[in-house]
Amino acid sequence: MKFLADENFPIASVELLREQDIDVSSILEISPGIDDHKVLDIAVTENRTIITLDSDFGTLIFKLNYKPEAGVIFFRLKEFTPMDLSEAIMELINNNEDFKNSLVVIDKNSIRKRKY
Repeated sequence: MKFLADENFPIASVELLREQDIDVSSILEISPGIDDHKVLDIAVTENRTIITLDSDFGTLIFKLNYKPEAGVIFFRLKEFTPMDLSEAIMELINNNEDFKNSLVVIDKNSIRKRKY
């Protein structure tokens, strides 16, 4: 399982995931400032699940018909620590969640998955 951390995803969370031997590339490290379309292109090319705090990916998927096969995990949280984000990803991995062709939305009270 491989992930692509959007530019707004904290680098501290990326590092915590890497410490758990999770393959995570970070837009902040490889190409800061690129637009969401290019983030999607990288995710598709490298078959990576996008992890983000940006709600625009839902619009790109459901209104503009972008369909990254490896999926998108969107955190809709107002307050969090880097550990909160990495622990949520680890929990999904440990539960053998499948992100393929899905938008996964994580908020304070729930985890929802919408297939596309």
